[in-house]
Amino acid sequence: MTFDVLNVIGTIAFAISGAIIAMKEDFDILGVQVLGFTTAFGGGTVRNLLIGIPIENIWAQGNLFVVVFLTIIVIFLVPDRWWIQYWNKWGIFFDALGLASFAIQGAFTAVQFGAPLSAVLVAATLTGSGGGMIRDIFAGRKPMIFREEIYALWATLGGLMIGLGLIRGPWMTAALFVAIVALRMLSVHFKWRLPRHAIS
Repeated sequence: MTFDVLNVIGTIAFAISGAIIAMKEDFDILGVQVLGFTTAFGGGTVRNLLIGIPIENIWAQGNLFVVVFLTIIVIFLVPDRWWIQYWNKWGIFFDALGLASFAIQGAFTAVQFGAPLSAVLVAATLTGSGGGMIRDIFAGRKPMIFREEIYALWATLGGLMIGLGLIRGPWMTAALFVAIVALRMLSVHFKWRLPRHAIS
């Protein structure tokens, strides 16, 4: 039940993130909806395709689709001044919740389907951060996960621990969840970045 709630929170947070970027890029209402849905469900969809989960499983989340649709409509209609200040303050935290919950769910889903370790890593990474990557590509931006503070790596490491069988039971799963959220927030606070080598 806890992870179902976190799944809803993460999905809504990612949908809002996609909608905000779409509005910043001056998309119309259809574009805002497409980008919001892509951010919320894109990672899970790609994961299912890669590890052989029936793609129609995505459509089983009917109620969540309705919630995301209505949330994006509200974000589109409410004036910026009413919500943007709160999103700027809490958006990264909710995004971290989504990253952690989706990465863990993606990894466990792959394990349940008997996928090899490499597929578990891909499932965790894509479920946690794939939607944001697709969002940035659709918006004509360089993917944030490759140039900002460490993001996708925490999802990958979480998937590695699950794939190696180091995470067993609800308490260890909860501890992993907290660790991913904490590491993501510390990355933002201290501006941790992976090494880069720019060529001029």
